[in-house]
Amino acid sequence: MALLRSFVTKAIQHNKVLFPATSSAVRQASTATNLKDAMANKIPETQKEVIALRKEHGNTKVGEVTLDMMYGGMRGIKGLVTETSVLDPEEGIRFRGYSIPECQKLLPKGNNGKGEEPLPEGLYWLLCTGDIPTQAQADSVTKEWNERADIPNHVITMLNNFPSNLHPMSQFSAAITALNSESKFAKAYNEGVKKTLYWEYVYEDSMDMIAKLPTVASIIYRNLYREGTSIGAIDNAKDWSWNFASMLGYDDPNFTELMRLYLTIHSDHEGGNVSAHTTHLVGSALSDPYLSFAAGMNGLAGPLHGLANQEVLVWLTRVQKDLGGEVSDEKLRDFVWNTLTSGQVVPGYGHAVLRKTDPRYTCQREFALKKLPNDPMFKLVSQLYKIVPDVLLEQGKAKNPWPNVDAHSGVLLQYFGMTEMNYYTVLFGVSRALGCTASLIWDRALGLPIERPKSFDTPALKKLVSK
Repeated sequence: MALLRSFVTKAIQHNKVLFPATSSAVRQASTATNLKDAMANKIPETQKEVIALRKEHGNTKVGEVTLDMMYGGMRGIKGLVTETSVLDPEEGIRFRGYSIPECQKLLPKGNNGKGEEPLPEGLYWLLCTGDIPTQAQADSVTKEWNERADIPNHVITMLNNFPSNLHPMSQFSAAITALNSESKFAKAYNEGVKKTLYWEYVYEDSMDMIAKLPTVASIIYRNLYREGTSIGAIDNAKDWSWNFASMLGYDDPNFTELMRLYLTIHSDHEGGNVSAHTTHLVGSALSDPYLSFAAGMNGLAGPLHGLANQEVLVWLTRVQKDLGGEVSDEKLRDFVWNTLTSGQVVPGYGHAVLRKTDPRYTCQREFALKKLPNDPMFKLVSQLYKIVPDVLLEQGKAKNPWPNVDAHSGVLLQYFGMTEMNYYTVLFGVSRALGCTASLIWDRALGLPIERPKSFDTPALKKLVSK
């Protein structure tokens, strides 16, 4: 047990899960401007570190598995390696050891560093390398993504021929699958590339795919909600989020800043969530990044994963309709109680892992306080923030009575005019590509094998526990 405690403590310290990164400890080790070169410098030392760790502690037990975990969707089972982020119940999400407030402070900004919110390009560098990038390094990622953004004509034709009643996520997933015609990993694998080079081709596919996703997503949006109007060309003077906002048809600089924040904070959430785990699982079969990520997007499309912010907006709209405009705390409290006693949940509250207010909720709230403090829907969200946790605690069923990321994101999008709730999960998907592909690159760099856990049937488990 002492050995295990020592092992876990060292792992936590290494990943800065419990020890916040400070400005004096900012990791900016690489001087390479190109992300692939920075990773090529980083991967060999990490490979050696993992080999040494497995050699010394390969038989060390980490955690225990109960029947409830097995029947409960593997909830809480410690069984995955994810280098990019860790979700701590008390700390919230940390990207390579850095909290969201730290990322907001330390990561490069848009508009040549004059913007307010972090660039997703900078976060991607961090996820891939573990180092905080310089402005020049983040800008180099922007340049690469702008150069890689063109999508093949057959994908454009397919998108334009989809019926209008096909859900945006179905279109998004299908288009990503079709982009697999461009896979450099699949081509290299068929030509017999060495395993030690797998990560390089997964990297190339990942960079290409991330670059193309805003274009794909914008075509879907324009076809469904803007009568098929043209998305325009990529502007090399704009960053990834800015080009995405422009292609969607939004020119408000505040919306662009929201996109930078949104695409950063929704990018990764440890490896066990459905979209990240599915991408990892399918990738472990050496399916290329396009096929792997498309599978993850089919998981994200589920109502228990990526559709949550839509459910929040539907519920908030019902509150406004039933109670009118401004309402007293007492009436709102009664409405919340009536929701719970009728067997329903209050959407946007609670989290499978977190036991505090989701930091992603907090940073969106801070954004709203600056940009839309008097918006009626935001004021309702703020009022609920004061009331719902106490009600849930009084009810006694919720392990976490605090709001999660979905309690806020839809409200912000709606304020800036994006009222098409069915589309919100596509935005989530564009962002989630950052975390999923960064993990996928490291999966191949570390040579992780095909995933194949052992299963039991109920009679076998009954026999096992009887012993």
